[in-house]
Amino acid sequence: MNKRVIIFGAGGHGRVIADIVRASGDELIGFLDDNSNFDVLGKFEDYVKFHDVCFAIGIGNSSIREYVSNYDCNWYTAIHPSSIISPSVRIGEGTVVMPNVVINANSVIGRHCIINTSSVVEHDNVIEDYAHISVGAKLGGTVKIGRSTWVGIGSMIRNNISICRNCIIGVGSVVVRDITECGVYYGIPARKMK
Repeated sequence: MNKRVIIFGAGGHGRVIADIVRASGDELIGFLDDNSNFDVLGKFEDYVKFHDVCFAIGIGNSSIREYVSNYDCNWYTAIHPSSIISPSVRIGEGTVVMPNVVINANSVIGRHCIINTSSVVEHDNVIEDYAHISVGAKLGGTVKIGRSTWVGIGSMIRNNISICRNCIIGVGSVVVRDITECGVYYGIPARKMK
């Protein structure tokens, strides 16, 4: 049975999720947004007016995603049909997997994560809740990404690396050592920014 979906957030990320909903054969009902001039169904708080629907969070900011995920909703896990995902992968509720993503064997993806377009998550990875793996990022085997960490566009993470929670890995960075302290890391190899 096809699902009926409402998306929190009518910005660019939300509209990409709308495309995934349609590509999956599900029905997009519309958007809820507190700050948009785009044609929306109402504000976030109006979600209680809708019944027999699923909700997705179309917001990039992990703090806002975490806040909204506490709403009492039936969460939609959006997986684009062009993605290649091993049958042994576990994906948490509310996570979004964009077009052309590859997620290989035995990886575990948490709740309300973003696995963005053309990224690669190799075997035995653990991506914790609210993390964002950006467009074209490549994660080697047995990588752990902490809660609410954002891996920037085109970044590469070497095999067997662990990155703690609440980090930002800058665009195009290469991580070759474990990161155990929260912060912003950038460069080749990635170093903490002051």
